[in-house]
Amino acid sequence: MNKKPYDLEERTFLFAKEVRLFIRTLNKTIANIEDAKQVIRSSGSIAANYIEANEALSKKDFSYRIKISRKEAKESLMWLRLIDETNDLSNSKLAEELIQEATELKKILSAIIEKS
Repeated sequence: MNKKPYDLEERTFLFAKEVRLFIRTLNKTIANIEDAKQVIRSSGSIAANYIEANEALSKKDFSYRIKISRKEAKESLMWLRLIDETNDLSNSKLAEELIQEATELKKILSAIIEKS
């Protein structure tokens, strides 16, 4: 995730993909399985709702979809932090990078909301 694409559709897609790859490395505990389900849903929803926003039929629809995308970014951030702080991860650097990316996506989406 070193070089981040300028295209936000691609960037949100890559984030969802990287989350899925990260989840595959976790120990299969009850908590990790449940947390993984949540972060997989929310990370994918960031990308899906951003794509929907770009295809919006009205400004109101665009605003609604972007707000959902931001909400899902915040949720992804929470689940990633929870996974990071409740596991002894061998790949904690990747977890930190995903947490950073979720934070950046949240900020980008917030800026879009403020400007629209």
